[in-house]
Amino acid sequence: MNLDTLIYETIGASMEVYNALGPGLLESVYQEAMCHELELRDLEIATQLPVEIIYKEEIISSDLRLDIIVEDTLIVELKSVEKLLPVHFKQLRTYMRLLNKPAGLLVNFHVGDFRDGYRVLK
Repeated sequence: MNLDTLIYETIGASMEVYNALGPGLLESVYQEAMCHELELRDLEIATQLPVEIIYKEEIISSDLRLDIIVEDTLIVELKSVEKLLPVHFKQLRTYMRLLNKPAGLLVNFHVGDFRDGYRVLK
């Protein structure tokens, strides 16, 4: 599956979750629903993967964990906040750089209109 199709399918999955559950729930609820929806779409996922940080050739222990990675290519970071902040975008960009992944999807489920709730980073 090419990257654009993967992004499209993942956005579709997040829209399905949003339409079914609505805004205002905990991030963990959306994560569980997203994982289920992505698996229903026959997409390979991993969740809560640790992000390894290497500093001057030394692995530093870290509590950083990815919400979801789809097909070992697309990082999906889920939020349930009133407003996405610049730090959310920076966090996703850093994950993309550390894991050498080509794209990320930031999804905020705490919005009135889902079209305002996601951003793709490449």
